[in-house]
Amino acid sequence: MRICKKILGLLLFPNGAVFLFLVPLSGALLGYAFTAEEVHQSIEYASYILSAYTLTAMCCRLPGVLRGLKEYLGKNKYVAKYQQDTAWRMTVSLYGSVAINVSYTVLQLGLGIIHSTVWYYSMAAYYLMLSVMRFYLLRYLRGGHIPGEDKNGELHRYRFCGVVLMGMNLALAVIVYYITWQNRTFIHHMITTIAMAAYTFASFTMAVINMIRYRKYQSPVLSAAKAIGFTAAMVSMLTLETTMLTVFGEGEKGDFDRIMTGSTGAAVTLTVLIMAVYMIVKSTKELKAKK
Repeated sequence: MRICKKILGLLLFPNGAVFLFLVPLSGALLGYAFTAEEVHQSIEYASYILSAYTLTAMCCRLPGVLRGLKEYLGKNKYVAKYQQDTAWRMTVSLYGSVAINVSYTVLQLGLGIIHSTVWYYSMAAYYLMLSVMRFYLLRYLRGGHIPGEDKNGELHRYRFCGVVLMGMNLALAVIVYYITWQNRTFIHHMITTIAMAAYTFASFTMAVINMIRYRKYQSPVLSAAKAIGFTAAMVSMLTLETTMLTVFGEGEKGDFDRIMTGSTGAAVTLTVLIMAVYMIVKSTKELKAKK
């Protein structure tokens, strides 16, 4: 029995050097099995088995690695500040989001000018409005304001974001129209699509968790930031759906594809509209009550 436990322990928790060798090897084999035109079945089976074993070993090691990483990072003053200071954590997050959104805005606008199509202009408008809202909130947090301290000022910003979300919903409606009826889609390689799916589901889950978590701070600015993040996550789900239907489907939009993308697109635009109206109505009522 002890021998079995020892063998099982060695298999599930291999030596660090062995583990570092297994990760790139299984990744290379799996990549070759997916991308090569002709692959022998024995190589395919070997790549699947080795990848499954490596993934299992990674999952077994993950809790210990995360504990060690948390202890190590906890000693860093910047990491400690990021974990403890809500305003600073939100500021850092907004910096990254604004940089990405501005880059996408410029890219989509450039493609719109080159190709003269409403599709790219709609995408540029969507990313531009995301940039405007996040930059507006970033300016407030950079001014040294503590979330929840200036409720009146935060409500004005909360309402502003609601108004911009209303405008952004028009851009989303155009995007949904082009995806559903004009056969426009996002095309990626199958492996890239799988990676996108993992990232999208993770970001969507975190967006929902953060919307619930930040409610305790009673800060309209933090609520607005989380509403924006949730909107971006929903749009990512829509783009992921269209990508997966293209990559794993037959490549042409049939009735099923149109129903799926149309239903998801309608749900996204309706949810954004409800959030925008709620933000505007709630902030307006609270501002009037303070007068």
